[in-house]
Amino acid sequence: MFTQSLNAAILASESTGGMSTGTQALLVGGGIFLLFMLMLLITMSYSNVGNRHQVKPEPEDTHRTHTNKHGHQ
Repeated sequence: MFTQSLNAAILASESTGGMSTGTQALLVGGGIFLLFMLMLLITMSYSNVGNRHQVKPEPEDTHRTHTNKHGHQ
């Protein structure tokens, strides 16, 4: 049933001519570009929210098994 509907849709699109390949490529490429720009906007908005707050020092954890000894010999 689905394949019959799919075949009918394919035949209908071929008979009407549809869009040219160049126009279709521009629409798909433009859609992908807009999607990435939207994701960039969302990412930048979250980074701006993160920069609003002051960085607080991490409290000393006395129960930590491996202490951080970077730069201390």
